[in-house]
Amino acid sequence: MVRSFWRGDTPPPEDAPIYAISAAAQLAGIHAQTLRQYDRLGIVTPSRTQGGGRRYSVHDLKVLAEVQRLSQEEGVSLAGIRRILELEDQVDALRSRVRELADELQRERDKGLRRVFAASPDGQITPLRPGERVQPVRAERALVVWRKRS
Repeated sequence: MVRSFWRGDTPPPEDAPIYAISAAAQLAGIHAQTLRQYDRLGIVTPSRTQGGGRRYSVHDLKVLAEVQRLSQEEGVSLAGIRRILELEDQVDALRSRVRELADELQRERDKGLRRVFAASPDGQITPLRPGERVQPVRAERALVVWRKRS
């Protein structure tokens, strides 16, 4: 459902769904049927109103411009474009997670606490306090990290 995300004289957020399909098509220089096809293929998925109408954001229009560029200038197929966009989303998510972890690490360093981490067999990382122990796992699956005390 489309809701108002902003008030007053400030510009709307980039992800605010504000353009109907006809306006988005005109702004992007693309036929409305092409936008519907992109939606069906999952290339650009706009927000929906309660009645089911598509609403595009400024971010969606930027993605449409990139889709057009990849298609027309680079000759990439729609399946290829969809995969490129998926990979870009994954890279953005990973970069965000790296920033979160770096911030968390910096907060821990600022506290002056030494922390130890353990890895579970499924790859999950668990922070431990100094002296805390985890349940032992079979030796061939264990990961032990030693840090020389200063």
